[in-house]
Amino acid sequence: MLRLTEESAQDWWEVEALYDLCFAPGREALSSYRLRDGVPPVPELCLVARDESGIVGGAIRFWPVRVGDSDALLLGPVAVHPTRQGEGLGAFLINESLARAAEFGWARVMLVGDEPYYSRFGFTRLEGVEMPPPTNPDRVLGRALLGGAWDGVHGKVRSVLMADA
Repeated sequence: MLRLTEESAQDWWEVEALYDLCFAPGREALSSYRLRDGVPPVPELCLVARDESGIVGGAIRFWPVRVGDSDALLLGPVAVHPTRQGEGLGAFLINESLARAAEFGWARVMLVGDEPYYSRFGFTRLEGVEMPPPTNPDRVLGRALLGGAWDGVHGKVRSVLMADA
């Protein structure tokens, strides 16, 4: 049985170790990481799944961004420990966190990922939304948490710090 909690400061390095295990070296060089630099994640949406022994099985994080003049959430990373893959834990983390995001009043979520995988969670390709280079525009996906929340939203994706500068 897994226990799902909000990520705490004590979880940070254990979650980072999970991300290091699950993703290629140099993951922090990706354009999505530039949007996270110096910006705290949205704490109520960053979730950790632990088993009955307290071992991290999966984790998900969200970050605030601006797309043009609109607020959005940037989902990622989401990871499941290799020993827990195939159990539906990734889908559980995504679905639970998206439900929480809607409850907290967020209107739109975006990510950089594979549309064939994320389409089952309601994500589709975003036209006119520009991630920092060298992101492939075909991998920029979004989901409206409120009907029509992506309608008319376009422009460059910026970190909250850059948008406020």
